[in-house]
Amino acid sequence: MITTIIFDLDGTLMNTLDDLHESVCHALQEYNLPLQDKVDTRRFLGNGVKNLVERSIDNVCPDVPNEMRDNVFMSFSDYYMQHSMDKTVPYEGIITMLRLCKTKGLNTAIVSNKLEAAVENLHKSFFADCIDVAIGETTGIRRKPAPDMVNEAIHQLSLKHNRIIHLSECVYVGDSEVDLATANNAGIPCISCSWGYRDRSWLEECGAKIIINKPDELLTAL
Repeated sequence: MITTIIFDLDGTLMNTLDDLHESVCHALQEYNLPLQDKVDTRRFLGNGVKNLVERSIDNVCPDVPNEMRDNVFMSFSDYYMQHSMDKTVPYEGIITMLRLCKTKGLNTAIVSNKLEAAVENLHKSFFADCIDVAIGETTGIRRKPAPDMVNEAIHQLSLKHNRIIHLSECVYVGDSEVDLATANNAGIPCISCSWGYRDRSWLEECGAKIIINKPDELLTAL
């Protein structure tokens, strides 16, 4: 029986694209690099913000030296931490779905390749009453698609609820190929959502077995 749902954040629970895109463009512009289209930012999401910035630089000006790349990333990070909630909101139906999960006694967690401080801010601001644990990218825990964040979330949930939560009780919910790989590496099933940063056809191509189109379909899919 499923007792525990582990959620990706960007593109799954929240539409963070505008704030991430504007932060990328701010950093590129600060170092006089060409800007990129939002559609490119969207397809570069999923493997952490360092990867997002690196791929964005390669997209607009691949010959940028390493020292400047580090500076662009720092500019992005500083700006994003100040603007991570300017336009970011939960997708329609997410809060209702999460509160229903809580009513049914399900354990919930966020695992995200977003910077830990940003994950904490978003968790506190939007999900403090309906998600038990939130984990972002931090030193000492490999980011997704490694299973470390999922394992840490399960460990923290076990401590919080004072019982061992087994992998057989868990399911992962995400919107990308990175999430499919994360669930596979952790040894738990994945439910993919089609409202995020990857199209349904791409998810199917990547091997998604269960795809939901609206948050209110999640509990039925369990």
